[in-house]
Formats: sequence, structure tokens, C-alpha cells
Amino acid sequence: MCCYDWIMIDESAIRRRFELLSPVLDERMRRLVVACEAEAIGYGGTSAVARATGVSRPVIRDGIKELRAVGGEGEPAGSGTGKRRIRKPGGGRKRAVEKDPALRHDLDWLVDPVTRGDPESPLRWTCKSVRKLAEELRAMGHDVSHRVVAELLHEMGYSLQANKKTLEGAGHPDRDAQFRYINDRVRAVIDAGCPAISVDTKKKELVGDFKNGGREWRPNGDPERVRVHDFRIPELGRAAPYGVYDIGRNVGWVSVGVDHDTAEFAVAAIRRWWQCMGRETYPGAHQLLITADAGGSNGSRLRLWKLELQQLAGEVGFPITVCHFPPGTSKWNKIEHRLFSFITKNWRGKPLVSHEVIVNLIAATTTTAGLTVAAELDSRSYQKGRKVSDQEMAGIKLQRHDFHGDWNYTVHNMA
Repeated sequence: MCCYDWIMIDESAIRRRFELLSPVLDERMRRLVVACEAEAIGYGGTSAVARATGVSRPVIRDGIKELRAVGGEGEPAGSGTGKRRIRKPGGGRKRAVEKDPALRHDLDWLVDPVTRGDPESPLRWTCKSVRKLAEELRAMGHDVSHRVVAELLHEMGYSLQANKKTLEGAGHPDRDAQFRYINDRVRAVIDAGCPAISVDTKKKELVGDFKNGGREWRPNGDPERVRVHDFRIPELGRAAPYGVYDIGRNVGWVSVGVDHDTAEFAVAAIRRWWQCMGRETYPGAHQLLITADAGGSNGSRLRLWKLELQQLAGEVGFPITVCHFPPGTSKWNKIEHRLFSFITKNWRGKPLVSHEVIVNLIAATTTTAGLTVAAELDSRSYQKGRKVSDQEMAGIKLQRHDFHGDWNYTVHNMA
């Protein structure tokens, strides 16, 4: 279905009518029938009828001229007798594939060399536009235009298609079991009146007058002016928002960092959440549960992450349990769709011109379900690539759980 202005064109109906009439039409009547269809449609009719019937646009245009030149006696105007010549069956210019039987095979080989078993095809590593295909076919000795290539591709069942995200990689055999384990732990901790939080780093953002996705209402013809190129402004740098989402109370905290996104920064954000929000909300807490991705600054294999959690456990005075989501399942983390998605909606179309603007936009994020968010700027610097020695690692009071101790573990208070 194609739409031109207010007219809806049903190309399938045009194709069906033409197929029914075609066996009883001579060349001239065939031309006039498609011309009638195009004239009846109006704007866009020639292209629509050409696509539906396979009749070329020049032929349809010739038919339209004949229709418009009809005289008072109903005869078409023209040279000589006033009638256009009707060719004998089989007359006219032969189709490219009839004159060149190898054309279709070579085109198929160029378009899909991998499935055709030839990795040495000249278009193996280039964009397969119809013009490039026509160019390569001409280099192979075929006399063909890009229009003919497009028509042949449609006949051969090809179409323009974008990439489709469907491949997730091999799923871990214990993925569902880990989801159930996390769910059970979260329920138990919340039922005990203790905090269960979801943590992660939101996408890092360039600070400055750069384009931000989305649109907002402004006076007509007066869009926000932003930079053409997204080159980082050295004095402003990037913002790294690290979020803490309280699963049981639907409350968020975001530390907006200005330096490296390290494990030290991640634990510092959790510490600031506890000092500013968690301690007051959970005065009787005796444990903390953290759900996190398996990678990034809070990755399950990071030694520094565990070392910093050991220090935090000593400060709060109770054990901290961490449950990581299996690799490749970060989008199941609650913070992604309960906090970060709403922050993105709230600042859509607004250039993030300063760290203050970023903090204010995050803190202004709310939802009809009652979400509230607090945010602060963390202007401290964090060392990148900091190493944790075997001796430091041995000093961590780490208890790995019986089920997947690499994903589920508790860091106890040293006292």
C-alpha cells in the first residue's frame, strides 16, 4: 500500500486487474489499460501502476498521451494513418535476461556471495547498491543499467532490508535459575525491612551544547541551536551518572561523576546513597542486598569492587550481599526500566549544557507510579586501572554462596 496525498493506492488490486485482462489485450490496448489506471489515480499513478504491472513508465506515459490526444471520432491522434503500430506477437525489444541468460546468475552471485560459496566476490565487503551492482555487472561484460538491476532483484525475491537484532549469543544454562535466585533474595530482604537496591552506570553523556535525542515543545520555527559536531569540550568533559534504585520503595539516587567510571566511584555512589537516603529510610537495617550487572564498574570479577564493598561494610556495620545478573541480561536489571528510562524521557530534546543542568534534570524526574529521584554531583577524581594485590584480596571477608558463588556472594563486616 502506498499513499500519495489523500489517495490510498491498492497496487495489489491494480496487479490483479491487469493479470486478468492481459491475456486478451494486444499491445496497444495493454498500453491504454495501464494508462487509464494511472490517469484514474492521478498524482503518483504512473509509478504505482509501473510497480504493480511491470510495464515501464515510458510505455505508460505514451499511453497517457494517446488517451489525451483522442479526437472527436474516438481515434487516437498520431502520424500517418492516425494509429500507432501494433507489433506482432514476440515483437519489440527483448528483455535483458533474454538477451543475456547469464545476467541473472551473475547478479545473484554478486548480491549474496557467502551463501553462494564465493568469498572472493568483488562486492563481498562493499555496499550493494543497485548502481554498484550494475557497475560490477558491466565490468563482467553485461550491458545493464541500475534500473534493470532493481527490477531483476525484485523478481529474484530480494528487497532492501535493515539489520535486525535477534542474535543474543549462547544463553547460560543457569540463567533462569539465577533470575529466580535473585527474585527470592530480593523478596526476603524486603520482607525483613532491609534495603534491596539495583545499581548501574547510565550511558555517559557529553557535557555542552550538543544535540540530545528527542523533541520538546518550542515556538514554531525556533529549534534549540546546538553544535554540528559532537567533539568533547575539554573543560566540560563527560558526565557519568551512576544510579542506585531502591526496589522496595521506588526511589532513585544518582551520583553524577565527572571522572573515570571505576569500581571505587561505583561504591562511592552507593555510600552517598546510604548516607543521604538509605540510613534514614532503614534505621533498623541489618543487611544490604545489591543487584547488579555482571560487567562494568560493578562487575562480578572486579577485585576493586569487592575491596571497596569490604570498606563500605565496615562503615555501615552489617554485611553486604551482591547478586549479579548473568552475562547478556543487563536489561533485566530493575534500574534500567524503572529509573534510567524515565531520566532519558525527562531530558529528551534538552542539551546537557552543564553538570548542574544534568543534576537538576535527573532530580526532576518523576512518574505517575510515584518515582522520586535525588541527584548530586561527584566532582572527585578516581584512579583508572588501580590494581588490587593478592594480599589485599585475601583480606576481604568474602563468603561465596553455594549457588553460583561467582555471581552471588556476601561481604561481611570485619568486626
